[in-house]
Amino acid sequence: KIFMNTLKYLQSNEFLLDVDLWRLFANLEELSKISLSFLKTFFETVKEHVSKSDSSMDFSSILRKFFQGDLCQTHQIYCLNYTSAVFYLENLRQREDFGIYLKQWCEQNEQCRRLHLPELLVAPLHRLTRYPLLLNNIWKRSTDETEKDFIWSLKEKVEKSIRDLEGKVKWLDNFQKFRQLQEVIVWPQVWDRDKRFFVPECLKQSLRENSSENILSSANRLLLHEGRLTLAESTRLLDVYLFLFDDFLLITKIKRNKKKHGGSDTSLIPVCPSLTPELQSFIREGGFCTVLDQPIPLDRLILKNVDPVHVTVFSLRNAFLIQHENRYRQCIAVFLLQAQTETAK
Repeated sequence: KIFMNTLKYLQSNEFLLDVDLWRLFANLEELSKISLSFLKTFFETVKEHVSKSDSSMDFSSILRKFFQGDLCQTHQIYCLNYTSAVFYLENLRQREDFGIYLKQWCEQNEQCRRLHLPELLVAPLHRLTRYPLLLNNIWKRSTDETEKDFIWSLKEKVEKSIRDLEGKVKWLDNFQKFRQLQEVIVWPQVWDRDKRFFVPECLKQSLRENSSENILSSANRLLLHEGRLTLAESTRLLDVYLFLFDDFLLITKIKRNKKKHGGSDTSLIPVCPSLTPELQSFIREGGFCTVLDQPIPLDRLILKNVDPVHVTVFSLRNAFLIQHENRYRQCIAVFLLQAQTETAK
């Protein structure tokens, strides 16, 4: 509330007007209200039992009201927004005015107990995972069989809700990651990539319409690994960045131009937190990745180790060879790559 109410106050005085409250806090106010109502009702029942020791504690009606009502659903809405909230916050923190709001207006408040906003935003996720533990403890201590059955069914329902949520969060995270990659990976046209291919101007538009970048639009594809390597060409060493997906390998050249192909400024693109820190930093600097060659399907990829003795003359270390074969088992491309360390290799 300190962070949220302070931001509302600043916006009412025409500061930080472009900061989106919902993207940052989602339905946190509604969630706090429902959680507080649940706790108050819960403890009132306990207090009533303590004052009237002969009465039995009836938790069923409370649990039914909240766990079959809005409590878990409200948590789900908040949790589904959490990844994009962290994503959004990370980019806002680069701004000087937002940094002043965080550090001087909020974090110095004693009630924050030296906690920062990311540590507070994650708290509702932790609370949701503790509800099955609470229900399990009540179930253990219940003596009425009908009540035990009901509480057990509620616990299973909440656990299923959490499992479903984890799947949705992973899907959203993957979706955001691929949306980011679509922004920073540039697919040059075939006639730009290889000067051997001549295409008359009148035919170029029809080829552009079959854009290769749509290959990254599938929400079912997974990015397994990514990282920077050095590619040995005949006359030079080239910095490259590799993306290993679950069905193909993509080799890209690192470009540090401030303007991406098409004229957009990549330094303004929000950076997805689930990408590697190296790639996040690279994107913030305005870098992008140009596809070096066609994607290599994993079932057409041959990987060969290179003995250090064979590459000493080129001053290469931690080297290996990637060979791309076509459907007829012919080698159509070879890439000699060098990693920074043997472990990275």
